[in-house]
Amino acid sequence: MNQTLGPIQRGRQRRIDYEGDLNPEQLAAVMHPGGPMLVLAGAGSGKTRTLVYRVCRLIEDGVPPGKILLLTFTNKASREMLERVARLGDTGPDRVMGGTFHSAGHRILRRYAESIGYSPRFSIMDREDSVDLMGHALADIEPELPDRRSPKPRLLTTVYSMVINTGRELESVLADRAPQFLDQAPMMASVFRRYLERKRDADLMDFDDLLLNWLLLLAQHAAVRQELSRRFDHILVDEYQDTNRLQADIVEKMLGPQRNLMVVGDDAQSIYGFRGADFENILGFPERHEACTVFRLETNYRSRPEILAVANASIQCNQRQFRKELRAVRPGGEMPRSVSVPGPEDQARWVADEILRLREEGLDLEDMAVLYRNHAHSIDLQVELTRRNIPFRVRSGLRFFEQRHIKDVLAHLRFVDNPRDEVSFARMMKLRSGFGPRITARLWSACGPGDRLQSLVRSDPSGYGLARPATRELGPTIKLLEELGTPRLLGQPGEAIRHVVENFYQGWARDNLENASSRVEDLQQLSLFADAQPDVSTFLAEVTMLTDLSGEDQTGGPEDECLTLSTTHQSKGLEWKAVFVLWVSEGRFPGPRSDDIEEERRLFYVAMTRAKDHLALVHPQMARDRYQVDVIIDPSRFLLELPHGLLDDLVVKPLLPAPENLAALPEGRYDMPGFLLPGPANDDEDVN
Repeated sequence: MNQTLGPIQRGRQRRIDYEGDLNPEQLAAVMHPGGPMLVLAGAGSGKTRTLVYRVCRLIEDGVPPGKILLLTFTNKASREMLERVARLGDTGPDRVMGGTFHSAGHRILRRYAESIGYSPRFSIMDREDSVDLMGHALADIEPELPDRRSPKPRLLTTVYSMVINTGRELESVLADRAPQFLDQAPMMASVFRRYLERKRDADLMDFDDLLLNWLLLLAQHAAVRQELSRRFDHILVDEYQDTNRLQADIVEKMLGPQRNLMVVGDDAQSIYGFRGADFENILGFPERHEACTVFRLETNYRSRPEILAVANASIQCNQRQFRKELRAVRPGGEMPRSVSVPGPEDQARWVADEILRLREEGLDLEDMAVLYRNHAHSIDLQVELTRRNIPFRVRSGLRFFEQRHIKDVLAHLRFVDNPRDEVSFARMMKLRSGFGPRITARLWSACGPGDRLQSLVRSDPSGYGLARPATRELGPTIKLLEELGTPRLLGQPGEAIRHVVENFYQGWARDNLENASSRVEDLQQLSLFADAQPDVSTFLAEVTMLTDLSGEDQTGGPEDECLTLSTTHQSKGLEWKAVFVLWVSEGRFPGPRSDDIEEERRLFYVAMTRAKDHLALVHPQMARDRYQVDVIIDPSRFLLELPHGLLDDLVVKPLLPAPENLAALPEGRYDMPGFLLPGPANDDEDVN
């Protein structure tokens, strides 16, 4: 038994009624004396409640609040937990040290900065500052213009961060993120060393340093480590399945001799491998900690039993997991549906019809959500909702046509369609090396009035008197624009988009943007959407109308009732009464290049367990490929592997298109299609 607490005083008079407020599973975790504890908290099982009551119980049994460290993944989660501790336990929330890993690291490093060569007044760089400093480090290592394509500072910053947070070798990260630069790994390593030197010389830390330097402090300074391990008698970690290697190492080294560590998480909801989260942290926790006690929270307070039956059956197909089965507290309801529709347009129309039907039955739009594997999978639905004036918000930040990479590629088509469009010309040219605002404006003027496209096509790139980098970029750009201006591509907008992507933007995105592969997938979906239009002019007019309509209500506010559209990754931790999951088809969910099928299945599990009462898994039977051929699409393997009888199968016949701008919702406040909900700072969608 842990000696720090002494024996649990059962039967004593307590401020909090633990037995009355908690179920037996939660109570067992809350009352456990101490030592290493793994709490496997299934979806909707009350993990936050368990953490809060655990902190309160420790304080009631004599642990000073200042000796408790609570680590979370968002400031919001930390704030809410500490406020609940204060209300329940009658103790000030600031007395327990709680916060994100980065905020806790910041506080600790301020105190011990001099031990690692920094001053206590060190500054913290944001993302853009880090990119700028990485650019200076690159210039230090390669002062002359390289004779081959080299990685840009933004990509270098992304690769550096992944190396730091995962502990993987640079070559391994490059093989996944930027294989085209594998041969330049030695140069990149030199840039990273110079970046570290510049940070130290300037007394600067980036966000990754708040973790890395915290770990170095613990690993290299035994006296500091002993002091910190004595300071905290108990460490509690939320969402442990989302920790990366660096965070797990920090937690291990912070432990004192009693090893009072409680980690709470759900291996079945480990879905952030692409961000560096390490599934092995939670899976291997009992092996790394002797005498670890494992608790399972399997009582679900969110979903109907029929929904949980499908989710349980799905996740059981994974081999590497802690086996558990969610049990519903709520009574039975309708069966989840597997909905087969003829094609993507029918999928969008059916979902829109069902949303309106549920609303007529009394369900608010706020209680409904549409989830999908990739943001591009929502394009047809966004078009349909906009046409029907059904208000919606996109949780991942931006509507499809407002994302940077979409606007970058469309700028090429807009300029070819209208050679007097200076805005599109400027956006297109700024993607090229050597073209800042002044050089671009000079080129625009040099092309003269009238048809600047023809002026460019007939010109010699060297005749504009531009610097060598700009002149070198201008030749391929003129060739690309000339090809886009041919009758063949002007009459095939989907092919025009593919031509820009394959001959320029795909390579540019890989060198300059985070999550380039997902952006290229978005552009592939855009080209399929454009295939349905007769020519570039008609397509651009359609896009402009949809964009204008979706932006009309920017004065709207959070009080407006809106449907939620979200990627499944962004939906984690949320819940709705009705959930529609789109494109539950092979090649879409799971994705076409999914290396880890078990993580994809966990993502599918997360999508289903967001639903309280209604769940529809929708999958088109056909989709049109780039050659305008209708191809059969199989339902997702995640559907086919489910036992028979768990889903209500529905086959939908082709639906007629809804009238344009149909006033589906008669109340005045629904005159506009919705407002945007800003996404998290680490999302890949951005405006420029």
